Amino acid sequence: MSIRKALECQTRRYGCVLAAIFILWAAPALFAAAAAQECIPSFPFKEGWWGADAAYSIPLPDGRVVWIFGDTLYGKARHVEGDTPRMVRNSIGISTCQDGQWNIDYVIRNGAEGHPLDFFQASNHTYWYWALDGFFYKGDLWVTLLRVRNAPVTTSAAFAFRTAGADIARVSDLSASPQKWKVNILPLVPDGVQAYPTAAAVVEGEYAYIFAFYEKKPNPMLLTRIPLKGLSAPKKNLQYLAKDGTWKPGLDAADAKYVLVPGASEMSVRYHPSLHKWVTVMIAPGFPSEEILFRTAPRLTGPWTKGQGIYKIPDVQPGAPSYDRNTFCYAAKEHPEFEPPGKLLFTYVCNTMKVDSLNSNLNIYFPKAVIMPMPKDD
Repeated sequence: MSIRKALECQTRRYGCVLAAIFILWAAPALFAAAAAQECIPSFPFKEGWWGADAAYSIPLPDGRVVWIFGDTLYGKARHVEGDTPRMVRNSIGISTCQDGQWNIDYVIRNGAEGHPLDFFQASNHTYWYWALDGFFYKGDLWVTLLRVRNAPVTTSAAFAFRTAGADIARVSDLSASPQKWKVNILPLVPDGVQAYPTAAAVVEGEYAYIFAFYEKKPNPMLLTRIPLKGLSAPKKNLQYLAKDGTWKPGLDAADAKYVLVPGASEMSVRYHPSLHKWVTVMIAPGFPSEEILFRTAPRLTGPWTKGQGIYKIPDVQPGAPSYDRNTFCYAAKEHPEFEPPGKLLFTYVCNTMKVDSLNSNLNIYFPKAVIMPMPKDD
């Protein structure tokens, strides 16, 4: 019997009352025991999957965790021709943790002739989606989608892109094979706003809150929200937190409050009951960055702490065995569903400015997990 079912029983029924009391009494120990299994995520090359970035995680009620990946290398091996890797623009993974054993199955869409496709497909070829954070609500998975276009190559082909708006996907039929999950993409924010609600998403109360990275200095995070009852028309029902502290319709970046400064285009925001605070894990500002930050706030709207450096990324430390001056790291984010009590677990991804080195350097371009003691609040 679930906690909810036990509490829904009529209190006049003695047996049901005892069941509810037992479950409420036992739940903390049961949850702690599940967390103590310490399923630490890992991302082996298998099933034609040869690495990806982003790596947001979204727990489902049945115990599965959906992983959202960005550009995904696929095939019998990594393959780069010139500056063009063989890849799809997004994919997903489904992980489970049973008796302390971690397993992940990757899912790249199969086209009509078996040709790999983006899991979240754009409606035309002028842009693609980088799928980012999301949440589960009433049987469906909701995933934020950053629209991206090609741009002229400047310093490296790794940065030959520009953002071009944001949409949101409603994913249904989650009990079916992931290849058969239905994806309905809804518009959210058009191109030109320079702040797109995709970076981190959480459900709190009657709203889905989505952080947006503002592409103008000092690159703050803005905060938007959609009423859960209005998710079927997200663009119409989108609101933003204004400088005067009120919520206004749409998204006017110039009028929006700077909630967290500086921000990051990818990060996690999750609530920690043990701390009674919200926690964000993000890459430190600057490029290339070598540190991961831990920041807290009593409310989503702040005030957020300046943050403390909790991890020096070994991949970019000169003198490290795997050091390469072309390597850069990003995409730091927390995964609380895998944390034992008193621990913090996060992932990050490293990439290269020399794209063709992806062929030979198999120590980069996949999420790497780190588990450590929960930092003390700064």
